[in-house]
Amino acid sequence: MSSNNSPFPVLVVDDSPVARKLVEQALNRDRHPILPAKTGQEGLDLFAKHRPGLVITDWLMPDLSGIEICQRLRSEFQQYFAYIIMLTGVSDKSKIVKGLQSGADEYLTKPFHPDELLARVEVGQRIVELHRTIEAKNQLLEQLALTDPLTGLPNRRAVEDWGKRQLSGASRYDFPFAVIAVDLDKFKYVNDTFGHGAGDEVLRKVSEILDTNTRRGDMCARIGGDEFLLAISHTDRPGIQIAIERIRQQIEAHAFHFEGKDVRITASFGVADLRRRDNPDFERLVTQADVALYSAKRLGRNRIGSVPAEMH
Repeated sequence: MSSNNSPFPVLVVDDSPVARKLVEQALNRDRHPILPAKTGQEGLDLFAKHRPGLVITDWLMPDLSGIEICQRLRSEFQQYFAYIIMLTGVSDKSKIVKGLQSGADEYLTKPFHPDELLARVEVGQRIVELHRTIEAKNQLLEQLALTDPLTGLPNRRAVEDWGKRQLSGASRYDFPFAVIAVDLDKFKYVNDTFGHGAGDEVLRKVSEILDTNTRRGDMCARIGGDEFLLAISHTDRPGIQIAIERIRQQIEAHAFHFEGKDVRITASFGVADLRRRDNPDFERLVTQADVALYSAKRLGRNRIGSVPAEMH
């Protein structure tokens, strides 16, 4: 029996009121609330609405057979796993195999023993809960694989994956797209003078400023060390300049307090945007943004650099 005592709804699809009642009586109503369906289509509609973890369906019904219900549940709800038990008066093994091949996980022949049905339901519940646990862990691992652990921002892989998709759309539908490389000025001084804890505090605060100033449809990421990358779409060059200048000023204005001293940090920026004649190459844009960034560094830091004309 599952250690989880929270309700685990069961969808019961059967055109016979008596059969539905027998299933309900075999189960604990508190632990297994019943979602009754008189037809196959009603069962599919209830599944779409409630997403129960377990389905008990009759083989023969007026509109959709149990086979068809299994097939549609497996094809139309591939992202949501449910354990399916088929009830049948058929004892022909070849037909039972056909039922299992259609997507059923288990079958019971009518008339069934109530305790056996309950046992099969609880086995199904354990399998569903295990599947959900694994799925949640996989989602967490995927999230961690795309997230910088120190700042919580997306990492290089995440912004590259997202940026390539956005850039393809920008090229196809001719909307503006730009990549901005960001690098903190003299960040090594903070680490060397006040320690890596202070450096981490700076990185987290700069990340917060970047994230706060990034629209929902755009992305900012930490790609390593004190380097960040912004990807902005649907904004023309003057608008991008205004947005970056706002970020630059906020970083410059923030005072950090380390060992009784006020410490201020600045950042340099390099902007590269997609030109109408360019191929949609995200790596090339990132390279151009890096060149623009180094230009800003050479000109004195704490400023916005652009791609040299010869690189266009």
